[in-house]
Amino acid sequence: MSDYAITFGLVDANKDGLISAEELVRLMEVLGQPITLEAAQAGVAKLDSNGDGLISLEEFGRFLH
Repeated sequence: MSDYAITFGLVDANKDGLISAEELVRLMEVLGQPITLEAAQAGVAKLDSNGDGLISLEEFGRFLH
């Protein structure tokens, strides 16, 4: 899971151990593929298995694996 953790850490801008829709928006802007907050929230919801509105490292790893 360490490869996932490195990538996760790059996206987790505030280093709280979770990826928010806002962090996803910022990532996509940096990548030159801007998305709306609503699109980011929908993306987070697809990966968010516990319903807290955030993506944990475990949820992120399950998605990438």
